Amino acid sequence: MARKDNRGRNLKTGESQRKDGLYMYRYKDERTGRRLAVYSPDLAELRRKEKEIDKDLDEGLLTDTEFRNMTLNDLFQIHLDTIKLAESTKKNYCRMWDSLVKDDLGQMKAVQVRPSHVRLFYSKLSKQKYAHNTIKYIHNMIHPSFEIAVKDDIIRKNPAKRALGDYGEPVKKRTALTLDQQRKLLAFVRDHENFVVHLPMLQIMIGTGLRCGELIGLTWKDVDMKKSTVSVDHQLTYKNYGDGCNFHKTLPKTQAGIRVIPMSKMVGKAFETQRRLNFQLGIPRDVEIDGLSDFIFMSRSGRPMMPSSVNFILRDIVKTYNQEERERAKREKRKPEEMPHISAHILRHTACTRMAETDLDIKVVQYVMGHANISVTMDVYNHVTDQERIVREIAKLDEVQVM
Repeated sequence: MARKDNRGRNLKTGESQRKDGLYMYRYKDERTGRRLAVYSPDLAELRRKEKEIDKDLDEGLLTDTEFRNMTLNDLFQIHLDTIKLAESTKKNYCRMWDSLVKDDLGQMKAVQVRPSHVRLFYSKLSKQKYAHNTIKYIHNMIHPSFEIAVKDDIIRKNPAKRALGDYGEPVKKRTALTLDQQRKLLAFVRDHENFVVHLPMLQIMIGTGLRCGELIGLTWKDVDMKKSTVSVDHQLTYKNYGDGCNFHKTLPKTQAGIRVIPMSKMVGKAFETQRRLNFQLGIPRDVEIDGLSDFIFMSRSGRPMMPSSVNFILRDIVKTYNQEERERAKREKRKPEEMPHISAHILRHTACTRMAETDLDIKVVQYVMGHANISVTMDVYNHVTDQERIVREIAKLDEVQVM
């Protein structure tokens, strides 16, 4: 005889009604072998849940509450534990996640997240004026985290798939200095009594294409004047990794970042000048950070130069140059030719552009720049389109064309 509820309705196999009126459906998850149950105060709602469970079981999805309650934060932690990352990269991931995702989308259960939730989250970041690259950075953590739930049969589809779109502020194009701007910049710094001490640093940045962290992390052990080489196998970051803001020695961004860069004559002379400057200024050389000491670019205290300090120096140089240029232009009754904004990254981009303009082998440029992907190097090559280069390249046709 069929069991009935307190309203006389027949109950199906696995269904029951407790004394307090709550309906229960018990079943076995064949994947885990565990006996599970779902509840509802309404029989119709319970049966909707039963259909979802049956569908999940038919498709091989896990229905165990332990898995169904996993949040995006839980999946992200699994993602971090199952991929190989540099410690600095992992800390950057965690810092960004904790700041933007953890207390928002991260708290939602994976089984509840729909593509619209992800898009709304990205839209909110976009309205908060976060750049597209920042949202993309977040997406590259969210998508693989959900992918774990897909592969573990917790959810059917990845809700972050194709959700990135074009959310976020457009990327601000960083433009390399033209050769003329580069010459004017270096000449101005060379002839300025306050800025001349920074000339060797600028020459080295433009001549090697070093990243800012690689530059400030350079020690004299990394420079071989006899072989005319600069060895790069580490960088310095200034971040809070749970111990307050401090310098930390880390590996370059990728394996390609570990390299030995040959010096040009300009770079070699710049290192010699920098060594004399350090001696003349009497800067201490005994500061040690994670086993590194005898840094090349330092503050007066002997500590490595801060990444922000490099950009502040460049900002002040450009500001002073443009003030003087405006005054000259006014006297000469012409339009001023001001220097654009310059950062450490722009000087690195300028270095890469100069190599491209001199037609260096692209694989050599990739190696010197420490680019893991040649498409990054190619992007510079493809944007070097000054008129002189166009004329020079077209002239090459004369060597192969026959009347």
